[in-house]
Amino acid sequence: MDIADGVSGPTIPRYLALLWGRDDPAPRRGPRPTITIHDIGRTAVAIADAHGVEAVSMKAIAADLGLSTMSLYRYVDSKDDIYELMVDEAYGQADRTLTASGDWRARVRTWALAIADGLRQRPWLATIPMARPPVGPRVLSWTEIGVQCFADTSLTGEQKLNALLLVDGFVRQHVRQSTQMGLLESGPDSNGHTYEELLVELVTPAEFPHLASAAADQDQTDDDFFTEQLDFGLSVILDGLAGLVESQ
Repeated sequence: MDIADGVSGPTIPRYLALLWGRDDPAPRRGPRPTITIHDIGRTAVAIADAHGVEAVSMKAIAADLGLSTMSLYRYVDSKDDIYELMVDEAYGQADRTLTASGDWRARVRTWALAIADGLRQRPWLATIPMARPPVGPRVLSWTEIGVQCFADTSLTGEQKLNALLLVDGFVRQHVRQSTQMGLLESGPDSNGHTYEELLVELVTPAEFPHLASAAADQDQTDDDFFTEQLDFGLSVILDGLAGLVESQ
């Protein structure tokens, strides 16, 4: 219900109100704050960049800011709030011109590659535990230009959001999987072997006929797993979305 109807909407969490530059919905007693919500986000991101997301804690953030741990609770209520601040800070403000030209397919690919590039620079972003979808202003600026990709199509609003979620989910999972398997960078593993070389060496036609045939048919000169699989996955998803767009 609208406030105009005499009923107020749900109370926005403190950290979110501060992130959006709104008044604190439930100000707490005590000394006047000496830092901003953005200081907390930047500090948490710096810790994650240097030591991994596992090193991010209320204690570590407070120590870097020269504050007591309890003082952070003037801004946030839980570590989940910290995670959303980190995501919003790490994503940064989207460039609205990024998806302003080209057909819908080219726009979506541009958007996806930009997201992938950001996640590749900060792989912890693809693995950070989120208890809820982030709704910070910077994250939503990326959602805004993502939805803009489909502006010239006849897709419904729900279809546009679903399509964007599909693309984002693939990119995020690809970065996560590549990171966990040590395949974010191209080249051999710590033992000097590529995945393709190991398949050819270990898989025999008698035991694994279909896998052996597929492995033998691979392009051995293309060893950039991250880029190759990203392009392949995006092409398949865009082909599927093309069918939906054309059916409208």
